[in-house]
Amino acid sequence: MAIDPATPTTLYAGSDAGVFKSIDGGANWGPSSTNLSASYVITLAINPLTPSTLYAGTEGAGVFKSMNSGGTWSAVNTGMRNSSTLALAIDPDTPSTVYAGTYGGVFKSTDSSGSWDPFRTGMTAYTVHALAIDPLNPGTVYAGTNGGVFKSVNGGNWTGVNNGLTSPWILALAIDPKTSSTLYAGTEGGGVFKSVDGGGIWVEMNTDLTEMIINALVIDPSNPNTVYAGTTGGVFKSTNGATTWIPINANLTNNTVYSLAIHPNSPSTIYAGTDSGGVFKSINAG
Repeated sequence: MAIDPATPTTLYAGSDAGVFKSIDGGANWGPSSTNLSASYVITLAINPLTPSTLYAGTEGAGVFKSMNSGGTWSAVNTGMRNSSTLALAIDPDTPSTVYAGTYGGVFKSTDSSGSWDPFRTGMTAYTVHALAIDPLNPGTVYAGTNGGVFKSVNGGNWTGVNNGLTSPWILALAIDPKTSSTLYAGTEGGGVFKSVDGGGIWVEMNTDLTEMIINALVIDPSNPNTVYAGTTGGVFKSTNGATTWIPINANLTNNTVYSLAIHPNSPSTIYAGTDSGGVFKSINAG
């Protein structure tokens, strides 16, 4: 899932049938996959300064780019050495810098995906499921891998930041937009972990969280103590910085949630992308 930051009623969903687009807040959807030769879209990212530009990471065909709001796509894989892209992140200050997480580590482009270079020195695990950029200091990037969390500062080499992280397979990352030293990691089987010192030390935060496979994490931009987790058992919500959790699944008929997106200006509106039930929407914070 991805939301246009300038026009939040415009949504994109990546699926096993390409990209779909809604211009009315999810009420209606249409295919948005012209020239997208890969059907399986794993991840989406929108240029925050020019939202008509977006990227799609696919299974088996690398990265595609659209410069007309998903109207048409073109492959942008020069230098990309792995054909499957699991995560994408765009530098919010310099959107020409794009990161792609693959089965072969991280690749980086500094020319809006015109070309890619390997960016994985210091990594000891190369399946990258999640990427997160510090919104207050975009030179700091985190990668969630099959061997824990890695951190790069100012374009430097990666360093493992896994002290206290007892479950190493990371599927999701989220950074507090107001206090960016606080971040959350969603794991495969170990629930949610939290760090308040930029990944220096992690603490397990699973009180009342009954599902331990965390596919997605989003933070309320207006109240960062409110965190949502998409799991194999639906959506869970915390209003105290992940200290405790409650399930919020009324009318959510498909409980395997792979993605979450939150309205940037009206955070009581949340979207959940599910395994086989399509997209669900809540307008009352779940």
